[in-house]
Amino acid sequence: MSRINHQVRLAARPVGEPRPTDWEHVQEPVGEPGDGEFLVQVLCLSIDPAMRGWMNAGRSYIRPVEIGEVMRAGAVGRVVASRHSGFAVGDHVSGSFGVQEYCLSDGREVTKVDPAAAPLPTYLGTLGMSGLTAYFGLIDIGRPEPGQTVVVSGAAGAVGSVVGQIAKILGCRVIGIAGGEAKCRLVVDEFGFDAAIDYQSEDIRKALREHAPDGVDVYFDNVGGDVLDAVLLRLARGARIVVCGAISQYNSTKPQGPANYLSLLVNRATMTGMVVFDYADRYAEGIAQLAAWRAEGRLTSLEDVVSGDVAAFPDTLLRLFRGENHGKLVLKIAD
Repeated sequence: MSRINHQVRLAARPVGEPRPTDWEHVQEPVGEPGDGEFLVQVLCLSIDPAMRGWMNAGRSYIRPVEIGEVMRAGAVGRVVASRHSGFAVGDHVSGSFGVQEYCLSDGREVTKVDPAAAPLPTYLGTLGMSGLTAYFGLIDIGRPEPGQTVVVSGAAGAVGSVVGQIAKILGCRVIGIAGGEAKCRLVVDEFGFDAAIDYQSEDIRKALREHAPDGVDVYFDNVGGDVLDAVLLRLARGARIVVCGAISQYNSTKPQGPANYLSLLVNRATMTGMVVFDYADRYAEGIAQLAAWRAEGRLTSLEDVVSGDVAAFPDTLLRLFRGENHGKLVLKIAD
């Protein structure tokens, strides 16, 4: 039976927040797999802040999505046709399949996943790139020690929520920064942080003086901007800042750099950028540890699943930049 593939392609490079005219909705026949290939029906799409950066031209840690190209996205799906010896019809898989209903793959950078072990959206969050980003960023770059104070921005999000939980597992005091009373309750009650700061209603600098009187040993930054500047003024001697993202700046036409960067000098601190792709040869290690913590009940997964079709992708993406998601944002496009 012939299939039609609905896709979302990048039509223009956004200026500020992506608009409907920046996207093109396309449909085309689904191709049949050739030798060494298999066809994936995409079930769930990972919605990530990094997508905004991938839309921009210019040098970055990964090539930009080109105009007219299917929008890049991590996804989980099911193999529905195969001429590949390593993947059978019915296998569930995770990979960069893009914002579309079907994807042909040769198996490179594709991983089998087990829906009996965890819900499929979890493989895009805690047991996927979000969890791996949190794991390697905190442990390898943040290097927290028991008893130290760890501060996490974007604490109710996909990466931040996992960072805080790992820090608690490692014996740290953990303070989350999030937007709104509901998210702050979630950070403390669901994810087990010691305290939460609402950047929408609280003075961050004052709150940090209260919650981190001896300074911040590790800051995991997902936000940038004013939040980063506030934390820079509360660093402990030898602090480590992990620069994972800066969602407050992604749609800005005049990005704001840190004004208080001399605190790094005064406190002999470091600020290091983190890209999860650099740890590809250690993904299995990270997933095994995250899965073990989850099985032990020490790591909570939270996925914010939106049901729709691929045409819902542009509006779903905007939820990230409006702070409307709780945990990992996933667009479910098929059962």
